[in-house]
Amino acid sequence: MRNRPSPVLYVFCAVLAVVVLAPFAWLVISSVSPSSELTAGTLWPDHPTLERYRDIFTSSSGGDNVAGTFRLAMLNSLIVASCTTIISLVVGSLGGYAFARLRFRFRRTTLFAFLAIYMLPPIALVIPLYLAMANLQLLDTKLGLIVTYCSIVTPFCLWTMSNFYLSLPVELEDAARVDGCSRLGALLRVVLPLARPGIVATAMFGFLLAWDEFLYSLIFTSTTNAKTIPVAIAEFTGKFSSDFGLVAAGGVLAALPPVLLALLFQRYIVSGLTAGSVKG
Repeated sequence: MRNRPSPVLYVFCAVLAVVVLAPFAWLVISSVSPSSELTAGTLWPDHPTLERYRDIFTSSSGGDNVAGTFRLAMLNSLIVASCTTIISLVVGSLGGYAFARLRFRFRRTTLFAFLAIYMLPPIALVIPLYLAMANLQLLDTKLGLIVTYCSIVTPFCLWTMSNFYLSLPVELEDAARVDGCSRLGALLRVVLPLARPGIVATAMFGFLLAWDEFLYSLIFTSTTNAKTIPVAIAEFTGKFSSDFGLVAAGGVLAALPPVLLALLFQRYIVSGLTAGSVKG
């Protein structure tokens, strides 16, 4: 007879769900609360309003209108994060396979060097990256941010995909090569389909790295041409006053794309994380 889960487990899961979801629920409540009720401490406002969301999506983006600027920042973040993820994932998938399957001198040393670069604090690279972007005339451009973010996300993709490939049986590739496939053909026809969970999980976390990055975007951008969501939310706080409701609305909108991606691909993310942790 199959053992039923203990009631204690259900209680623990319920408490964990409340702890995880309560901050986001309060963020949503704050975003629809009038300014007069933000500090009242009520669980739900007496007069909820969607005025802040309307301002974000309908206000003009010129001048000091931070709500309209946030709309452009959302588009910039989507473009920068998507392009960064695609480039880093392609490089990470091919490079990770080379590190996992090919044997060459300094293979592990090179892989650990990429990991060391990923682990460096961003502030340590600000000055050289800023000078490089200035010399290439890429400051305040989305292309400049994409190049910068790739230096962060690509090492992560390389390391993650390399570990995931190590969890796949090499005999399947050998069988494909016996049947006439080249190494590249075996990679495209056999390995990548099997690695789909790892690819989705890596893409998800790479997208989050680029989506949430704040320091480089703050320093390398100055106008709405390339300003991203984290910087736009920071600008909701003025010198003498802060619109906390607008900050909450921006936080809700900033959280929606990652949450939706996680819900759509949760099956691949869970299987990718568990399979990729078998070897390393």
